[in-house]
Amino acid sequence: MKKSEIQIFLAHATEDKPAVLALYERLKQAGYKPWLDKKDLIPGQIWRDEIPKAIKASQIFLACLSAKSANKQGYIQRELRIALDTLGQMLLGTIFFIPMRLEECEIPDLRLAEVGLNLRDIHRLDYWEEDGFEQLERAITYQFKLEPEEPIQPVIVPEEPKQPVIVPEEPKQPVIVTQPLSVFNFEIVEVNAKGEQIKKESKQSQYFREYLGNDITLEMVAIPGGTFTMGSPAGEGYDDEKPQHQVTVPPFFVGKYPITQAQWQAIAATAKIDIDLETNPSKFTGNELPVERVTWYQATEFCKRLSRETKQEYRLPSEAEWEYACRAGTTTPFYFGETITGKLANYNAINTYADEPNGEYRKETTPVGQFPPNAFGLYDMHGNVWEWCADDWHDNYDGAPTDGSAWLDSNQEKKVKSKNKSYSDKNDDNQPNTVLRGGSWCVNPTFCRSAYRDLNLRRDYNLIFGFRVVCCAGRTL
Repeated sequence: MKKSEIQIFLAHATEDKPAVLALYERLKQAGYKPWLDKKDLIPGQIWRDEIPKAIKASQIFLACLSAKSANKQGYIQRELRIALDTLGQMLLGTIFFIPMRLEECEIPDLRLAEVGLNLRDIHRLDYWEEDGFEQLERAITYQFKLEPEEPIQPVIVPEEPKQPVIVPEEPKQPVIVTQPLSVFNFEIVEVNAKGEQIKKESKQSQYFREYLGNDITLEMVAIPGGTFTMGSPAGEGYDDEKPQHQVTVPPFFVGKYPITQAQWQAIAATAKIDIDLETNPSKFTGNELPVERVTWYQATEFCKRLSRETKQEYRLPSEAEWEYACRAGTTTPFYFGETITGKLANYNAINTYADEPNGEYRKETTPVGQFPPNAFGLYDMHGNVWEWCADDWHDNYDGAPTDGSAWLDSNQEKKVKSKNKSYSDKNDDNQPNTVLRGGSWCVNPTFCRSAYRDLNLRRDYNLIFGFRVVCCAGRTL
């Protein structure tokens, strides 16, 4: 049997739709024939009739389960019950049944009397683990003897000789191959002005891994496109964070964490493009600590080398991309809510922002991912290290781009508006200032806000300066 002949039915609850959609796309990319209601049901069809038909036409039945869906009576007793009843009407061995966990959860105690089947009797597949998809393919290969797909032979029709017409060639466009995405689960928290937790919620995001060698990986999270309000409202922040304005940001990928020292060392060891990179520039040392003491020029050199090594386009985020990614749909000063605490981020928590209690001042960087993420699944966007952006510094948002792109003087007619001058041509040795975002381990909480902007010379390095990277969607070959 060939991959293209294997139909895989994806049973799932509504709460798990994002993860299952990502699985659907990955199965299609791998050459299988997945069946998913959202993709394959035609408007007007009666789902209670069509789902049993789809199950009977499938060779594999994946029962997708999560902590929420495994305890959801509607899913277990309706959708999954219909599926199991259909299975009970089929001959044993005509369909391969796999309970698949999308996250750590209990398998429901659900028995099908007709065939003595209980979900708990079948060895589960833990898709949330790093090799989850590989384990799924291993199970399919074990059950079916897969045959290679026959390449489609082109039909060659001889043409009559024609006079050659010389047409100037257009520049070749790069071939874009979409990255296969995996899913990860995480929890976000929200606090009130006293720093008290008022909400906790489970989330899922899509991502891909870039392999840098020696078991070092870079995780890039998919950020959906959207429109948001950039800057701080009246009563919050400083003049350079105003005026608030609407920005529409296209989809992109961004690092799940700031670049770590292990990741830095892996790329710094590769061949030079423009400038040399020191292998161990940081004051605080540790593989999982964010790299620091890097200049803007060194950060961009890292991006160029990473692009060369991975054959993808990596760069620093624009300021708009950074704030959009940091806010993750929030409009409060922090993605945690009205304030921040030393239990939520690494900054000088001796000082307070609102009515929260005083916290710890750690006086050093902390390993990435130690504190709760935002709703996109990004960590350390508040505190730890300042993060370089691509933009030139401007002292307010008058005339700022609204498409999510970096605001560079070379993009502006006559540089920038006279009442919003850039500092880029006013520094010693003509070294331009650029934007830093996010705050660091040694600053007060107000400087860690989602809207807060700082600036520094691109040539400067400091034990509070780090960065994270952005990737455009797809692989350039």
